[in-house]
Amino acid sequence: MTAPGAEKVVIVGAGPAGIRAAERLVQAGVRPVVIDEGIKAGGQIYRRPPPGFVRSPEQLYGSEARKAVELHTVFDRMAAAGQIDYHPQSSVLTIADDFLQALTPAGRKDFTCDRLILATGAMDRLAPIPGWQAPGVYGLGAAQIALKAQGVALGSRIVLAGSGPLLTLVATQLLKAGAKIAAILDTSSIRNQAAGLPGMLTRPSLVLRGLLMRAKLGRLYHAGVTLDRIETDERGPVGLCWRDACGRAHVTECDMVGLGWHLRAETQLAGLAGCTFDYDESWSQWLPRTDRMGRAAGGLYLAGDTLRILGADGAELAGRLAATACLADMGLASPDATSDLRRLGRYERFARAMARAFPWPGEMVRAVPDDTVVCRCEGVTAGQLRESVIYGGGEANRVKSLVRIGMGRCQGRYCQLAGAELIADTACIRVRDAGRLREQAPARPLPIGLWVRDT
Repeated sequence: MTAPGAEKVVIVGAGPAGIRAAERLVQAGVRPVVIDEGIKAGGQIYRRPPPGFVRSPEQLYGSEARKAVELHTVFDRMAAAGQIDYHPQSSVLTIADDFLQALTPAGRKDFTCDRLILATGAMDRLAPIPGWQAPGVYGLGAAQIALKAQGVALGSRIVLAGSGPLLTLVATQLLKAGAKIAAILDTSSIRNQAAGLPGMLTRPSLVLRGLLMRAKLGRLYHAGVTLDRIETDERGPVGLCWRDACGRAHVTECDMVGLGWHLRAETQLAGLAGCTFDYDESWSQWLPRTDRMGRAAGGLYLAGDTLRILGADGAELAGRLAATACLADMGLASPDATSDLRRLGRYERFARAMARAFPWPGEMVRAVPDDTVVCRCEGVTAGQLRESVIYGGGEANRVKSLVRIGMGRCQGRYCQLAGAELIADTACIRVRDAGRLREQAPARPLPIGLWVRDT
């Protein structure tokens, strides 16, 4: 049996959750391994630009600049002191029991661990509309990455569409950077947003900040819209066709479209690690099952947006809680978690109210025409998916085997939720009853020569 404190702990992800988890372990005398896809720690929300970048933290992160700099400083200090074994620009490809394999700048590398903390964050949640597969159509997260990491806007006349706080945030950041935005189209109605407001007032300062951002968008912002299609030519988007809350038709000229409906938990590695999932009706997605501290199974812990979509502050709390649970399970002294759990409960109430205010557009997805591409990697259309359900039944992995939905580079990250809506609608069942697509290693694309060598 491994002596207390001598167990090897691996953290995957160096965003707010991963950084705080590492910090708590280091404070207890544990030296964790940290594997992260970023060039530097910070995650998506606090992504750092390359050397020589001239924009200040205040320009990059706005009101979150102080938090971003603090997290960066904490992590850099631990790395410089050798208190963590840090592997940047490294993607975990597979997990099996106590074994991880990652693609690093030096090639494939194997890791072993006694305990594993997954803090893999979240990604854009996208819904298909006709034309969204064209070049020049991006996720809101991609637009934000380009702005933060390279200081560029991805178009000269931009339309942003979707729903959720990321829509407002990215629009504000682009406008502040001098980008030209033609329209900001929110599929959530003012009525939905008002219904979620009382619950969101558990964090009044955050609500006020969002309202102030919204006010700066002015007449560019439209709520309660219906997205019809993206008009394209060989170069990409030329216009977005939409209807306003009163049903009036509009066409907004553009050369770039950014889409996003809040966030989707990045759970690929959690699935490979053997987590159990439940369909969350509030968030309209499958989320891993854990206890309040983030324990998913023996030696496996989840933290941050990979577990609950609570934002950066909630991710920091979840990271500390997961590390606290890890320390307790290792037989080491761990801080009292009562206060953090209480705050986490408040963040969860806020997040569920926000999900009510900015819902996933299931009705819009179920109504897409048959020729709409649903799986962009494999070119699977809504009509092909519907036909496969009629032929083979309403189970997601059965549909996958028939039409290859979710078999491409993204492994269903972008199409699984929309596909489940269409499967459920065609089979006249609940979305949860359609099931979720099984994960398949490698979790990230890589040259096949690297994958088959030595296996």
